[in-house]
Amino acid sequence: MFRGATKLSLDDKGRMVIPTRHRERLREESDGRVVVTVDRDQCLLIYPLPEWETLERKLMSLPTLHAEARRLQRLMVGHATDLQLDGHGRLLLPAELREFAALERNAMLIGQGKRFELWNEARWNERRDTWLKSERSGGDLPAELESLSL
Repeated sequence: MFRGATKLSLDDKGRMVIPTRHRERLREESDGRVVVTVDRDQCLLIYPLPEWETLERKLMSLPTLHAEARRLQRLMVGHATDLQLDGHGRLLLPAELREFAALERNAMLIGQGKRFELWNEARWNERRDTWLKSERSGGDLPAELESLSL
């Protein structure tokens, strides 16, 4: 599982270094091949290739006459980009994806189990703070979470 939050810097070419603790797992699991796509929260999602292929099959099996399914297919599959870790453990992020997520120099890599989220650092800090504040205000939990103890 990928977990933890790591502050990263992108270089002038748009390359990011995958933290060492995740690099070996990516090389073992997918020979360093990943798929990067967009997320509705204006961040990028990074999947090891086998995880992406499973998700992609599920997305493409959704009914195309359903507007929300088509929207997800267009966003996630339409922006999916195959990338390969280089010999130094870096990924070269295409300009279009960097623009979508407003990635410039400072970024946050957030482990999310089977994938990563890559955020503009300022946007991440703002959203995280908003989520923390809204959590304190109460709110309804989905039924699946009502019995969860943390």
